[in-house]
Amino acid sequence: MKRLVLISIFTLSTIVALAQTTTAFFSEADVFFKEYVQNGRVDYKKLKKDPSQLDTLLKMAEGISISKDQSDIYQAFWINGYNLHVIKGIVENYPLKSPLDIPGFFDKSERNIGGKNITLNDMENKLLRGNFPSEPRFHFVLVCAGLGCPPIIAEAYLPSKLDSQLGQQTKKALNDPNFIRVNKNKVKISQIFEWYKGDFTRNGQKLSDFIDTYRMEKLPEKAKISYYPYDWTLNEIQ
Repeated sequence: MKRLVLISIFTLSTIVALAQTTTAFFSEADVFFKEYVQNGRVDYKKLKKDPSQLDTLLKMAEGISISKDQSDIYQAFWINGYNLHVIKGIVENYPLKSPLDIPGFFDKSERNIGGKNITLNDMENKLLRGNFPSEPRFHFVLVCAGLGCPPIIAEAYLPSKLDSQLGQQTKKALNDPNFIRVNKNKVKISQIFEWYKGDFTRNGQKLSDFIDTYRMEKLPEKAKISYYPYDWTLNEIQ
């Protein structure tokens, strides 16, 4: 009986400690993004001079393990984790002109986070898209360090307001005239919609239907949709 009580106390203590660490991670991540992100760009130069805040934050994230059943916490953690590790990878190789200048940046280099050694591509495609296939809005919050991405925000994604943040960033991107380029009935859209078309056309939905869900001004009838080249130029503060 005493052993069961001790095990229960230990388990409870572990759960409480993890919850405290997770809460601290979100809080510190919020402080970090507010400090180093401005107008959708990242101050890599400043971070290169002193990466200690970023390193401390990512060290904290190494031991955090969250069940996908806690969907809001899980998604918020991995969205922030992805964006932070993109920034970390750029800082390690800065100065550079594009994340594509780093061999294997997305698909070969493994990052230590969440009790795993995992690539950026696997964070996106296995942990987020793979576990939550009906959530296409991930594409507007995962920022690959290129200007072709939807802009990174100067705050952390938080479980308590994740749905609102996902909706807000999707709406912001799809109403940006640089992201959705409309010229009469000719519409040019990001290659994100080409690469991940299946995410936006589930259950028979047309691509234009998804876009119109978030646009203030709907796409023209019989719009001729094409894709413009992705801009991989680094999203750094000039």
